[in-house]
Amino acid sequence: MLADINASIIACRTCPRLVEYRENVAAEKRRMFRAETYWGRPLPGFGDPAARLFIIGLAPAAHGGNRTGRVFTGDASGDFLFAALHRAGLANQPDSRRIDDGLTLRGVYIAAACRCAPPDNKPTPDEFARCRPFLQAELEALTGARTLLALGKLAWDEALKATGVWDRRPRPAFGHSATADLGRWRLVGSYHPSHRNTATGLLTAGMMDAVLRVALGGGTADG
Repeated sequence: MLADINASIIACRTCPRLVEYRENVAAEKRRMFRAETYWGRPLPGFGDPAARLFIIGLAPAAHGGNRTGRVFTGDASGDFLFAALHRAGLANQPDSRRIDDGLTLRGVYIAAACRCAPPDNKPTPDEFARCRPFLQAELEALTGARTLLALGKLAWDEALKATGVWDRRPRPAFGHSATADLGRWRLVGSYHPSHRNTATGLLTAGMMDAVLRVALGGGTADG
């Protein structure tokens, strides 16, 4: 089932703005990656089909996932995230630069709320809505996943919408290490591991480790 979902994601050309941007970036390239062939298409999720933890990010980076063909692969956000997953025993290596570098995830699946690299890293509400059925399909396919880890408020909001909880009052509020009971799933929030957040100390390695312990049910955000 995941293979069919992934094929549908890769073939999607529904959002004209995103199609134009991702393909222009792939054609123009960044100078340091001039010799590489960019992926330039929507990104499917990846990881362990038997995952108990489903990590939801924002969108592929223009010269990260949009280049390498795998979300969080080849950019600073991915370096930070995969190092934390490795420390938690969920990844076999602490970094990932290429789609064929041997990275394997154990017990975790990762996808983005928006599957195409967006201009200024800002998908529109309509673009999120068009991608949402992919997220919902993955939620149904990942039958072992009971915890959703949302990286950033936008991913948190998309998790609420995809699971049908958006209209609940009071609406579960985002915060780092915040949790919400969504019925079938438990939702956990984390600041996004963007370079801006990690470079300024808004999100530290210790904070990421602690929120993963919360997501795995083995600790508190204070460690």
